[in-house]
Amino acid sequence: MSNKQGWMGWLFASPYLVYGIVFFLIPLGWSLFLSVTDWNLISPTFSFVGIENYLTAFKSQGVQSAFWVTFKFMALFVPMVVAFSIIVALIVQGLPKFRGLYLIGFFLPYLASGVVSSLIVKGLLSHNSPLNELLRGKFGIDIDWLGKPFSALFVVAFIIAWKFTGYYALILTSGFESINKEIYEAAAIDGVNGWQRFWKITMPLLYPALFTVLILSIGVTFGIFTEVYQLTGGGPNYATNTWQMEIFSKAFTNLQAGYASAIAIIASVVTFIAIYIIRKLLEMWGKRNGWS
Repeated sequence: MSNKQGWMGWLFASPYLVYGIVFFLIPLGWSLFLSVTDWNLISPTFSFVGIENYLTAFKSQGVQSAFWVTFKFMALFVPMVVAFSIIVALIVQGLPKFRGLYLIGFFLPYLASGVVSSLIVKGLLSHNSPLNELLRGKFGIDIDWLGKPFSALFVVAFIIAWKFTGYYALILTSGFESINKEIYEAAAIDGVNGWQRFWKITMPLLYPALFTVLILSIGVTFGIFTEVYQLTGGGPNYATNTWQMEIFSKAFTNLQAGYASAIAIIASVVTFIAIYIIRKLLEMWGKRNGWS
């Protein structure tokens, strides 16, 4: 390779390199520095405290709740959004025409503001909302949707699943459309029933798209903030306290930027390890079933 070609490569790669330095390496270095200080966002000086912030974080109820809430949310959100996405993709596949138009319609919630959708849901689930008035008047059911741990977590999971369903359905639709229809025709001739066709043909061929959706949806669970902040504020009793909510409250409510940075570093490590392990487990599961 000539020097000119080498410089051209660096030139074309420079936007990504600059982006990575400005929006990843510099913030990461700044967070690492802040995590060993007790800076309060206001003081012009920094007091070095070593690993004290990390030790405090490991013993904190808020950090411990964020850890467990993430996996509880994952257990609700991932199956929900994957099921919804597969259903939407199957519905779109069954349409004779205007598939793209319907996909755009399902995709629109992904573009909607999380603040707006959360405020609408908060109004719908308020004590005096038409929905709750109907449930109390007709069925004698009085549900404090956002005041109970499980229902509050379920509501947040449902909203985010509604938001991401259209996006993931696009990915799964492309996976469905990549499957050669002649395979189904040959299977029908051989007398393969619907369940065998789904498990032995559709799932193995859809696995790459499904794997992508699973990893993306798992990654989402570690970055939930807007819906929790608007609906529950992390409550009741830390039941919806996510990593982002804990970082925000410590940094901007308690003005403990150094401590919040330590939590952010811990959250990043937990996120990386969790996604890596889950990814390996999914790959092993796919290989065991002969899907990858």
